[in-house]
Amino acid sequence: MGLVVKLIITPIGIIFASWILPNVNFANWYQPIILGIVAALIGYFLEVAMLREDTNWMMAIIDFVLSSAIIYFGAMFFADSFVTFWGSLLTGAILAVTEIFQHNWLLNSGRAEKEGSVSS
Repeated sequence: MGLVVKLIITPIGIIFASWILPNVNFANWYQPIILGIVAALIGYFLEVAMLREDTNWMMAIIDFVLSSAIIYFGAMFFADSFVTFWGSLLTGAILAVTEIFQHNWLLNSGRAEKEGSVSS
């Protein structure tokens, strides 16, 4: 369920940022969706590997850095699209805020619990 939420929220966050930020421009409607899906998949696998109650804020910072990098460098692969460094940081901040709520939801609902290690 966390992946489904992330696959919906992340592209919407990037589209929202492209509407309100003058330094985040995509030439076609599908470009922020592709970047959002890439960021969502990477973020999901990181959450599966690392998200716990004690790593919640660290994961939000990691999500911010990775989202900013994915948006900044990913936009370079699309023709007629540009995202400035500051635009990618602001978009990453928007996504990090949404991630904080998603992480809290995952942790409070028990969906982020890891199985205990196997002891011999």
